Amino acid sequence: MNDDDLIARLRSLLGAGAVLADPADMAPHLTDWRGRYAGRARCVVKPGSTAEVAAAVALITGAGVPVVPQGGNTGLCGGATPDSSGDAVLISLSRLNRIRSVDAANNTITAEAGCLLARVQESAAAADRLFPLSLAAEGSCEIGGNLSTNAGGVHVLRYGNARELVLGLEVVLADGRVWDGLRGLRKDNTGYDLKHLFVGAEGTLGIITAAVLKLFPRPRASAVAWLAIGSPAAAVELLGRLRSSFGERVTAFELIGHSALDLVLKNIPGAREPLATTAPWSLLVELSETLPDFDITGALERALAVEIEAGRVLDAALAGSLAQVGELWRLRENCSEAQKVEGISIKHDVSVPVSRIPDFLEQADAALRAAFPDVRIVAFGHVGDGNLHYNLSKPVAADNADFIALTPQANRIVHDIVAGLGGSISAEHGIGQLKRSEMLRYKSEVEMDLMRAVKQAIDPRNLMNPGKVL
Repeated sequence: MNDDDLIARLRSLLGAGAVLADPADMAPHLTDWRGRYAGRARCVVKPGSTAEVAAAVALITGAGVPVVPQGGNTGLCGGATPDSSGDAVLISLSRLNRIRSVDAANNTITAEAGCLLARVQESAAAADRLFPLSLAAEGSCEIGGNLSTNAGGVHVLRYGNARELVLGLEVVLADGRVWDGLRGLRKDNTGYDLKHLFVGAEGTLGIITAAVLKLFPRPRASAVAWLAIGSPAAAVELLGRLRSSFGERVTAFELIGHSALDLVLKNIPGAREPLATTAPWSLLVELSETLPDFDITGALERALAVEIEAGRVLDAALAGSLAQVGELWRLRENCSEAQKVEGISIKHDVSVPVSRIPDFLEQADAALRAAFPDVRIVAFGHVGDGNLHYNLSKPVAADNADFIALTPQANRIVHDIVAGLGGSISAEHGIGQLKRSEMLRYKSEVEMDLMRAVKQAIDPRNLMNPGKVL
């Protein structure tokens, strides 16, 4: 089937306005957020329902044409960008944007894949509940993409990754059939737990069209503080003490290197230095409380006073208003945006056991500076769950184009250290196009054989997001 025939049949099926074939109309969908990957597609289709997704997939794959699913296009590994061949049809899920139901008694919400993460959060809040997945792109990323990449974010410490927030899924398979697994059950021991195949699979096994998600009690109060500390080891030790004192009230524990903060202050309008003390590392700490009469702010203030008196924390600023909370969180959330202003960097999204974070930073910093003496290392991330964003660039943005060509060498240094510490080369961003070859070095042959067997069983013609993950 040639392109004209396929586009005509898709327009007949979905309506002319749901099928984009003009290059200018398709362009926003064909380049990833970082600007690192650009591809081509036969067309972009925008179904408005699960039935339309299923019908479109059946038509497209029935013609032997591959499919690339896309949500908010905020990914960092090129997983939602087609390749340069122009063979695929890109399916945007953005029109599947309905909240189907909220069951407050069951603490669940059922949302379609194209719902913005922020909208899922708002719908939960309207029912006096919390949907805890939270990340910097929540105003533009979509829940289907969050699940397809097993997104993490800032609250994994308390609530877990996206995988742990899913109870049920609805998925369109490679042949257009729909698996309806939208069950809000916390116990279902009837065989293989199929939903976990699709969470984190980046659309290579099927297209998530809706999900039943867990909700939690909405915190009645929170306390947020920005701390100056001397080292990552001091951060890990403080995390242990705070968790011993406050348990699951410790909701977020974010580590920010001085170079990351400097870029935010330089490149993000309105960003302000939060402390008079200049330190090599900062922490953003959040505690939250569901009991209405517990003074969580006072409790954190007292705990930090003890830490400062002991010299374990160098300085601290406790947010006194919602506006100040927002200011502090924006410093952390804009770390990636501040880097983007200065061009492409070599990004690493790695995880190690929390206890090995200081070892990783010490070893990787030393090895990289030996290999690239003028490298700028920008490190920040979710120290509470062992996930660091460890990014490399040159101090002068114009030098980055040449430096990016050294990505394989930099990756080998960083990823070998991560593997040696029992870590992972991808903590929350996925594999996409970026890390396919790297994964082969660090996954065992048994693991790769099992992954290939699953792919072959569910998508034997390799038509679902080909060239990604595997």
